[in-house]
Amino acid sequence: KFSLLYYAEKIAILSALMLATCQAFFLMNHDVRTDTILMGFVIFSVWQLAAWYLNNRHYHFILAFIAIAGGMMTKGPIALLIPIFCFGTQFILERRFFKMLFRWHYIPGLFIIGLMLIPMCYGLYQQFDLHPEKIINGATGVSGLRFFFWTQSFGRITGESGWNNNHNIFFLFQNMLWAFLPWIVFFIIAFFREIKKIIAQKFRLLAGQEWITTGGFILTYLSLGSSKYQLPHYLFVTFPFVAVVTAKFLFELIYAKKFPELFKFLTWFHFVVFSLLWLALAILLYCFNAKAMLMGTVVLFFATYLIVYFYNYSSGKNFLTISLFTIIGINLFLNGFIYPALLKYQMGSNVGKYIHQSHVPEQNFYVYKYENPWSLAFYSRAIINTQDTLNNIFAGNYIITAQNRLRDFDSSKKIYDIVYKGEDFHISGLKLKFINPVLRKNQVKNYVVIKVR
Repeated sequence: KFSLLYYAEKIAILSALMLATCQAFFLMNHDVRTDTILMGFVIFSVWQLAAWYLNNRHYHFILAFIAIAGGMMTKGPIALLIPIFCFGTQFILERRFFKMLFRWHYIPGLFIIGLMLIPMCYGLYQQFDLHPEKIINGATGVSGLRFFFWTQSFGRITGESGWNNNHNIFFLFQNMLWAFLPWIVFFIIAFFREIKKIIAQKFRLLAGQEWITTGGFILTYLSLGSSKYQLPHYLFVTFPFVAVVTAKFLFELIYAKKFPELFKFLTWFHFVVFSLLWLALAILLYCFNAKAMLMGTVVLFFATYLIVYFYNYSSGKNFLTISLFTIIGINLFLNGFIYPALLKYQMGSNVGKYIHQSHVPEQNFYVYKYENPWSLAFYSRAIINTQDTLNNIFAGNYIITAQNRLRDFDSSKKIYDIVYKGEDFHISGLKLKFINPVLRKNQVKNYVVIKVR
């Protein structure tokens, strides 16, 4: 819908198609993050603001600020900053920044945001500000309101936040190389063409041009990349902008048939990339003991991919077909087999299901000197408490602990039965040594669930 304000329908369809089929979008559907919801609110607000600036209809304005408030409730001030980045860049390049900056309409817009944030702010104030005695990350007197509006976002840049994983400015781009597959190479070329074009125009937009997407991406990337704590999914909020920029270039390649030599090279390049992805899938399936029938299905899919590719491979539409066939087909196998196989090594979900199905009261379950993951609470549908001493563990209690911790129970003369055991690994941080079935035993932690007698 945003694309249709500025571009042809085919570009709008291509941008939606790219966003829906980039690897990040498949990941979002099974590794749920607040960034997924934030992305939806942000692109909706940008669309509605763009529509308001173009046709001045007030309902677009109201919907835009409602969406900004929704985004702020999801992940803080970043939902307000990104539209400012987008349209600030646009207005500067249109040479009307100050004219658009000082508009009285923004005052009721801020009122809409404030009104919608009242319930959340009241909840934060009650939970934290009214209870300075609470210990939060080792500190007392922590303000929930200050954390929400400042520390969790700007504090990561100033160093006020305690979170720091020392990633540099290129970290998000490095992860974008896989997250925006299979379209990432097209985006890189499209992005530098946008930069080249605006320089040639002496940083001035012509009538009908937009730099909302490119400017929004650049400034958002720089703000997120300057944070002292970064994770790959932080950049997903910009992927609607990335998709629009990429779609414009892909339209020129496929439908306008510009740059035929470049398109020919990109077709062969992606043939190699896609073939390697299918090979990687086959290796993964083998490493997790896929049955012969499943491996045969992958071979059949790959054969179909080769047939489609070599049948009129120079056709742009044919290239779209193999791109979609590859990314959807590979994720079909990942979601249908690989991720379920990985979940066998996630203690929280497996033990959580055991707790729920066994109908053991949550007050009788404890975690002893072992990580207590969120998934344990989710799948058990209960809050499982942690115990660091055996003094408060009695007959009838169920204990989750590392297998080598059983010596603590043995030395304290406690009698127990092992009722459940398994292998644990942090599956969202896969390593080659874990994927390799020969080395996997040395990468997992063995845990048990015992019942004290």
